[in-house]
Amino acid sequence: MYIHLGGEKIIRSSELIAIFDISIEKSSKISKQFVVHAQESKGLERIGEEEAKSIVVTKNIVYYSPISSSTLKKRAKILLEI
Repeated sequence: MYIHLGGEKIIRSSELIAIFDISIEKSSKISKQFVVHAQESKGLERIGEEEAKSIVVTKNIVYYSPISSSTLKKRAKILLEI
C-alpha cells in the first residue's frame, strides 16, 4: 500500500518509520539535530512550495510535508487496518 505525502510524492507504507508535527523540530534539540544530519547527508526532501506542517521519516529519506501530521497519521492508520 502507499501513502500520499503531498504534491506528487507517494511512499510505500512499509517504508514509513514515523510522522511528527513540524513543531517538534523547534521544541526538541535532538529532533533538530536529526533533521540537520539528514539535510547534511542529502537525506532531506521538501515536498512542494507550501510551508511544511509535518516531518515524515522513512528508511532512507526524511520528508517535510505540507500535509498535517494528523491527516498523514489517519492515512497510515487506514492502511494498517486493511
